[in-house]
Amino acid sequence: MAYLILLRHGESIWNLENRFTGWVDIDLSPKGEMEAAKAGKLIAPYPIDYLFTSVLKRAIRTAEIALTTAGKSNIPTERNQALNERHYGDLQGLNKDDIGREYGMDQLKIWRRSYDIPPPNGESLKMTQERVLPYYHDHIIPLLKQGKNVMITAHGNSLRALVAELDKLTKEQILELNIPTGIPQLYTLDNELKVLDKKYLE
Repeated sequence: MAYLILLRHGESIWNLENRFTGWVDIDLSPKGEMEAAKAGKLIAPYPIDYLFTSVLKRAIRTAEIALTTAGKSNIPTERNQALNERHYGDLQGLNKDDIGREYGMDQLKIWRRSYDIPPPNGESLKMTQERVLPYYHDHIIPLLKQGKNVMITAHGNSLRALVAELDKLTKEQILELNIPTGIPQLYTLDNELKVLDKKYLE
């Protein structure tokens, strides 16, 4: 049996400003730091053997704050851009409401929520899955099969890709899935990676 903890970073400054962030390396807002600390209290009872994060500071700092709050240190850590947020291309840095006014709300929804239509010069959710899942299979699944407990601190869309794999979601179900900031999701897995239990820690 192994624990897998998925944690979306706390609120970032651009989440607060309603901007597309993607791969832009934006830090946490004060609220995001508080969310990370609260997450740390929630994960404290659970053993963590390995940590994986994206290479973006909002995920890295969330993990650092959470683990410090949980009283956990010296955990082997791997950071990789395979776990980065979906790349929003030409939309990065732009306000979502402004995009809706300029291109129409229907086009905004397509860019934000469709499965396989990318924004200009960016990634679709399908493309994000195609980089997240091979990394998960190559680097994380072998540890889980050994009974190691793993925490992944990443982003809304990279974690949607993982949850879709774990919960065996259809692409239509993936589109309805939202990952809240700063709330750990705990999976309990057997040695064959069958999900024995899953819950948000609140």
